[in-house]
Amino acid sequence: MTTTYNCTASTERYEGLQHAQRAIRENKCVVLPTDTVYGIAADAFSPQAVTMLLVSKGRGRQMPPPVLIPRLNALDGLATDVPAEARKLAEAFWPGGLTLILHAQPSLDWDLGETQGTVALRIPADELARDLLNLTGPLAVSSANRTGQPAARTAGEAREQLAESVEVYLEDGLRPEGASDAVPSTIVDATSLPLRVVRDGAVSLERLREVVPGVLGLGEEAPEQNVPEAEAPEAELPAAEAPEAASPEEASPEADVVAAEAPEPVSPEEAAPETEPGAADTPDVEAQQRETDPAEKQGSAPTSGRDER
Repeated sequence: MTTTYNCTASTERYEGLQHAQRAIRENKCVVLPTDTVYGIAADAFSPQAVTMLLVSKGRGRQMPPPVLIPRLNALDGLATDVPAEARKLAEAFWPGGLTLILHAQPSLDWDLGETQGTVALRIPADELARDLLNLTGPLAVSSANRTGQPAARTAGEAREQLAESVEVYLEDGLRPEGASDAVPSTIVDATSLPLRVVRDGAVSLERLREVVPGVLGLGEEAPEQNVPEAEAPEAELPAAEAPEAASPEEASPEADVVAAEAPEPVSPEEAAPETEPGAADTPDVEAQQRETDPAEKQGSAPTSGRDER
């Protein structure tokens, strides 16, 4: 049975968290506040629960949900090959409105949808959300609305759209607090370098570049790499100076030895060494970078399938 808890009251807050923990364990969905908007959450390691989440939103597997984690040290448990630049952004903006798309740990037994081997991770800057995450572990979380509808800013708004598909609604007031409009998290693709923004959101590009100056903005391309041109063949060295001819009086019997034959002259074209094919070509930078979403890959840009969160 669907239940809404007013988490602004301490007693209901505790009861709501306990009920939400049980619902997650039973592969059911819950609605919780985050620092951006309200989200619908399910056990990230339960394919059945993730499928229910996607069905509740009216969404297919091609738009996998991001995963919320309770603390920074969970990053390396869920992702692999984390670039140092991505780690700097996580340390600077978590908890907060930044989602990082990373390579998922291949050993993990989960199914979030068509992720192409990636996972979108975030720590929300919301106390109630982190309290639930500490009880449940990582949660697959998407915005608490039907696909194509406005994101819910309260649990009541979420219930109007999701109804009985959710077991527990945790109501804790407006999200984001004091803002007129819901602002999604900024999504950064960190599966290759340089890092690139694939969705603008709560953390501006300027703030990101204060930590990692090389982050590419939405739609920006990496600058061409300067590759030195193939070196021109060295100029022919001048022939060794011939020794001065000795006068007949100075010549000795040993000087009558016949000189070795000089090699035939070679044209400059024949003397120049061949350059290896393609050695001076500038590499295709885009071919060195990979695919993408989440976010929102979580496509050409990995976030083409990432959701509003």
